[in-house]
Amino acid sequence: MLTPQSRTEFTNARQRAFIEEWLNFFTGRPNDLLSFDEVRDKLRLQDSAYKGLQEIELDKIVGSTGRYRDFNRAFLPKNDQTEQRWRRISQVASDGQGYPPIEVYQVGDVYFVRDGNHRVSVARANKAITIEAYVIEYKTSVPISKNDNLDTILLKLERASFFDETGLDQIRPAQDVVFTEPGRYQLVKEHIAFHKYLKETDCGCEIPYEEAIASWFDNVYLPIIELIRQKEVLKQFPERSEADLYAWLLLHRAELEEKVHALGHVADDALLDEVTREKSGNPFVRLMGLFHRNLDLEELPLRVERAKFLEATKLDELRPNHGIECTEPGCYQIINEHIVQNCDRIQ
Repeated sequence: MLTPQSRTEFTNARQRAFIEEWLNFFTGRPNDLLSFDEVRDKLRLQDSAYKGLQEIELDKIVGSTGRYRDFNRAFLPKNDQTEQRWRRISQVASDGQGYPPIEVYQVGDVYFVRDGNHRVSVARANKAITIEAYVIEYKTSVPISKNDNLDTILLKLERASFFDETGLDQIRPAQDVVFTEPGRYQLVKEHIAFHKYLKETDCGCEIPYEEAIASWFDNVYLPIIELIRQKEVLKQFPERSEADLYAWLLLHRAELEEKVHALGHVADDALLDEVTREKSGNPFVRLMGLFHRNLDLEELPLRVERAKFLEATKLDELRPNHGIECTEPGCYQIINEHIVQNCDRIQ
């Protein structure tokens, strides 16, 4: 017979699960158990070894093979379907019989329940610290902690793959290319490949991949990062990294250059200002962005026209203090035509 005490304990656990669900909704902290099958597939886990019976920490159990939808991250029951099994185990524990060992898979520093989800739930509800478990360990090069969710695990996998393929951490040991969103490392690899292509086109030769990576980091990535630091943009993005802003610039540049038909002629500082207004979590900055955006897009073609003019004439190099600044579209084209006509007369 199930006792009233076990019913009270289960009801309390369900209430705590409900409260945690709302708290984690507002804080954004991970509250779902991880699926072992999904993690195994993403990390391509294959090599495993039986480690025998061990005492493991309950708060390092972050997922399950089949019951990950029935409990939250703290292993509190999320539905009433688990009640009968949960209460029976709770009564056995209350009678002083303890918990039979569970079975787990270990990946990095965390565990996934193979058998014994209800025992883990009751033990955590009773504030136990550890539990006995038969452990099968899967080897992985990706460090996983108890605070990770699937996105952060994927990020760690992407980061490890990125450095394996590029060797950037060896070429530039002081680098700090860290993203907070999946998919950004692939974007950077594509940008490095494009930079390599441009350099090879310029020199008419093939350059080593390591040289292209060093050139990209020194001449493309770092100047943008230094600009981000000068403008103190990260103050508007406290939960993001410098690399995140670099990736946003890449994505936003393609969109903005297509909009104004100015491939390769949108200045980094103008683009950074636009991204800051658009992406900022500061409501005032976003409001000002709405006010200025149309004006900026009207002015941008003129700035692009000036950039093209200066690139074609090399005027900045020939006369650094020329001070030529037009205020209406088309003026730079007129000046350029006048220069061409003057050159024809001289010839």
